Amino acid sequence: MIKIYQKQPIQAEQFDGSQKMIDEYDIIPAYDKNSENEYWQPVFPCSILMTKEGALSINVGDWIATGVNGNHWPIADEVFKKTYAELPVIPDYAADWIEECKQENISLGDMLCSERRPEQIRDWMALTPGTYQFDYARYQKYQELIARAWLDGYQVEADK
Repeated sequence: MIKIYQKQPIQAEQFDGSQKMIDEYDIIPAYDKNSENEYWQPVFPCSILMTKEGALSINVGDWIATGVNGNHWPIADEVFKKTYAELPVIPDYAADWIEECKQENISLGDMLCSERRPEQIRDWMALTPGTYQFDYARYQKYQELIARAWLDGYQVEADK
């Protein structure tokens, strides 16, 4: 029987070919910038990223993923976009509320509808900024955002 697995969040950065990234990830560039010609000279058909598995090719636009042990590997842009989605970005007070609920063993459903839910979170989820009018579409969208953050993890606005 085939089972379906979900990938856990990873850190990734899109390779832009910059010297900064070449240095940071010890990439062997495809072009020699020290050549005497005014244009960089091709050395390899693509750049090379050294990994635990050996040398792997990487092109500008591909992604460099970083695993839990600090190891890196390249992922083609098309594959990356089909496989990964950026974690939701939420305000720090929403992150604090999620963590408080998890520590107190409050369920996801109760977290979303709790009478204890801070007013700041309710307003952020339900009210159109500036007008303070209830916005059902916004409320539904932000409930789904908070649920995704609860299940998959999140980024805090200030950290992004």
